[in-house]
Amino acid sequence: MKNDRIKIKVCCIANGAEAELAIGAGADAIGLVSAMPSGPGVIEEAVIREVAQAVRGRVETFLLTSLRDAEAIIAQHGRCGTTTIQLTDSVEGGAYAELRAGLAGYPGIPGVKLVQVIHVVDESSIDEACAVAPHVDALLLDSGNPKLRVKELGGTGRRHDWSVSRRLIEAVDVPVFLAGGLRPGNAREAIETVNPYGLDICSGVRTDGKLDPAKLRAFMEEARGA
Repeated sequence: MKNDRIKIKVCCIANGAEAELAIGAGADAIGLVSAMPSGPGVIEEAVIREVAQAVRGRVETFLLTSLRDAEAIIAQHGRCGTTTIQLTDSVEGGAYAELRAGLAGYPGIPGVKLVQVIHVVDESSIDEACAVAPHVDALLLDSGNPKLRVKELGGTGRRHDWSVSRRLIEAVDVPVFLAGGLRPGNAREAIETVNPYGLDICSGVRTDGKLDPAKLRAFMEEARGA
C-alpha cells in the first residue's frame, strides 16, 4: 500500500531541538527510542514524554519499544504518551488484541496506532509479515536480527535485500515503511525499487551521532522529488 506523497519518519530523536529540526525539514513522524538491548538513540522515558507532548498535533510520534508483554507495553505507553507504538520485537503470544483493548480510548491520546517491525532476513519474512499484518496499522521493514544473543532490533545502518521487501509489500494490505541503510543518495532508489508507503531514517542523516541539517535536507529533497 502506497500513497502519492511518501511519508518520512526521522528516528532516534534525542531531544526537543532535534524534533523541531526534523519537523522543520518536513518530517511526517519522529521516532523516540526507549530501552533496547543494542543500537543507537536510546533516551529516557521522561524525555520521550516531554518531546511527545511538545510536538503533539504537529507530527506523529513513535515510541520504539523492545518490550514483548502486552501489559508492560500498555504501561510504558501510559508513561510516554506517543501517538504510535513501534514494536521492534515480536509480541508474546501474538497479543495484539490485548494491546488494542488496553490502548483503546487511552486518556488524551485516542486511536493509538500499532506498527510492527519485520526484520527482513530472507523470504520467510514475507510469511511473517502476512501473519502479522491483519493485527496492526502498519509494518516497518528493518535490518536487525532478533535471534542473536544480544538482539539487534534496529539502528544497524545496514541495507537488507530490497527485492524481498518489494515482494513483501505486494503481499500485504497495510502501509509499509522501509528502514535500514537509507541515506542521501539512495532514497530515490529505495522508493523506485521497493515502492514503500514511507521511509524511516536514522543514522543516514547524522554526523557524530547528531542530526545533521544538511544531510536531513538532502534526504528530504531526494525523497520528495522521487
